[in-house]
Amino acid sequence: MSEETPLYVPPDPKATRYFSFLDKINEKYHASLETYSDLHTWSTKHIDLFWNLVWDDVGIIGRKGSHVVDNQAVPASNPPWFQGARLNWAENMLSCRSEHKIALIQASTSFSPSSTDRHVTYAQLYDIVANLVSALHQLELKPGDRVASYCSNCIENVAACLAATAIGCIWVSAAADFGAEGVLERFEQVRPRVIFAVDAVVYNAKVHQHLPKLQALLSGLHERCALEPKVVIIETGKRDPSILIGGWELWDNFIAEGKAKALGRKNGEIEWSRQSFDWPLWILFSSGTTGTPIVHRAGGMLLQSKKEFVICADLRPEDVFFYYTTTGWMMWNFLVSGLSLGCTLVLYDGSPLRDPAYLWRLVDSLRITIFGTSAKYLDQLSKVYKPREHHDLSTLRHIYSTGSPLAPALFDYVYEDIHPNVLLASITGGTDICSLFAGMCTALPVYRGEIQCRMLGMAVETYSQEGVKSEEGQAGELVCVRPFPCMPLGFWPLSGFDAPDEAVRAASERFYQAYFAEYKHVWHHGDHVLLTRSRGGNGGGLIMLGRSDGVLNPGGVRFGSSEIYDVLDVCFSVSGHSTATSTIEDALVVGQAIGGGLDERVILFVKLPVGRTLGTDMESMIKTEIRVRRTARHVPARIVQVEDIPYTLNGKRVEVLVKKIINGAPLSSINPATLRNPECLVEYVRVSEQLRAEVGSK
Repeated sequence: MSEETPLYVPPDPKATRYFSFLDKINEKYHASLETYSDLHTWSTKHIDLFWNLVWDDVGIIGRKGSHVVDNQAVPASNPPWFQGARLNWAENMLSCRSEHKIALIQASTSFSPSSTDRHVTYAQLYDIVANLVSALHQLELKPGDRVASYCSNCIENVAACLAATAIGCIWVSAAADFGAEGVLERFEQVRPRVIFAVDAVVYNAKVHQHLPKLQALLSGLHERCALEPKVVIIETGKRDPSILIGGWELWDNFIAEGKAKALGRKNGEIEWSRQSFDWPLWILFSSGTTGTPIVHRAGGMLLQSKKEFVICADLRPEDVFFYYTTTGWMMWNFLVSGLSLGCTLVLYDGSPLRDPAYLWRLVDSLRITIFGTSAKYLDQLSKVYKPREHHDLSTLRHIYSTGSPLAPALFDYVYEDIHPNVLLASITGGTDICSLFAGMCTALPVYRGEIQCRMLGMAVETYSQEGVKSEEGQAGELVCVRPFPCMPLGFWPLSGFDAPDEAVRAASERFYQAYFAEYKHVWHHGDHVLLTRSRGGNGGGLIMLGRSDGVLNPGGVRFGSSEIYDVLDVCFSVSGHSTATSTIEDALVVGQAIGGGLDERVILFVKLPVGRTLGTDMESMIKTEIRVRRTARHVPARIVQVEDIPYTLNGKRVEVLVKKIINGAPLSSINPATLRNPECLVEYVRVSEQLRAEVGSK
């Protein structure tokens, strides 16, 4: 099939929610927009008019006010939005109160035919949240306090998030599979007053006791910042009885106490804490270059997700929406936001490939219509299983893929071996905006290897290194040149939340350096992309070429290089816990492409003291510490001793240049003028030949 031929063509574009919205704009503003490209251009030129109409069209619950945004503002000013608005995110999530409509299905992590799924209706979910709100009020929490979870993807975790945000608290989440040390580094920055945690986790048909990790986290919080949060334990029925709960409160007791007190209600309804549009909703931790707590505004998260789901994706109350995600990935937040539509969400974070048929049996048994996953999952699945040969899958409307670029061959796999007439949407955005820059539109065709379109209201362009808009067909850096409502408020701590002024100023400067230091006034996202020519009226699709910074992505699990460096600093630096024989003077970690660019492996370069040699014992120590303090995905595939670590003139490790070299870029492509010690790169060129030979790359 020609690359010019769409793999998917919408059956009736004019019947989509998108075209209905376009007609409203034409009528209200006397415009003559015809194509998606027309509307995208209009939406990014008139951001005030566009987002004002989005609010009305998607049915936001709350007071809008008259102000939207300064249409002349630049992204770097991070302007306020809807200054007269008052809303509550959780109130919008629970607008459906049906006693019959299923809100959440928690799919069993057991592969036994006798295992059963759990589910709650919207009415039941509302009652759970109301009782949790009451229980949290007993703790005298106030708006702006942080409430955290260290949980698997379960019904209780969703309810806890809704209850915390219902009273204006800020939600913080860590996945249960993350090491206690890594969670401690996150939680000590935000200091939660309450932590919800499961007692055990099932993965790959094995039970993993979670309370020892929780205890290690709590001990660390006590030692480092004298924090003693309230702990609520969600019982799974899998806890080893020899592991004691201690003084922690059980979920059922916590709920019962809340129900008995019935606090936080007015005329029988939850007394929602309606705050400003820019009120903090949740804190996410970047896997990119920043590695710091990113604070997202409640109104921005609500308005952006409703635009994406209602107008662009045409999701409906009758949809059954599944996304394979842990609670520590932004796709969990993305999925949970689907409650605002009144559709059914499916929760699952067990192993997706222990039985390759499992998720596809779920599609048929639960009648899933929207299936979300990662590109890595599709890649691994393509090697072992063809769902179309074994399952009906007739309910599927959309398949979403993110986490890493979706290779063109995987587009073929989806349409040939999963479903021939489904909207396959490769989507991109990230933790930084907790939403999408580019993704799906039900009125547009799908072309092989391309993201369908830039999302409405998101003024995405590509820039050269010099800050000039890229020519058509020329790759560049993904930027956003107009403000958008889901731009984060900043990095934690924010002003007004009991943090020292110096810490607030430092966080503000880190925020500016992360997104606005590269190009004047505009948001620089750190993705290297190609904006294709317009086809089918789409205004140009996107081809993702990779990250332009040091983000690592082995097996589709993204994390920042700092997560490796932090372990080395603690365990192997002179100031840490190293011995004379285990000291690492310096290090650099990058990703090497494998599998034809579909995956990557982690390569760690280490510089040791003069006269020391990297032996197998020390290599094993390094890998063990990284595995224990992070996850198995963080463990380097190769650890290589080098004479020196390259730095820029202003003292920054040059991860990007080394990554290019080990992936085959010639030394002549590197500008030595920007480096403090460019002579050391000769060794990396030599080592790169061996590394590429190991994986069969040229």
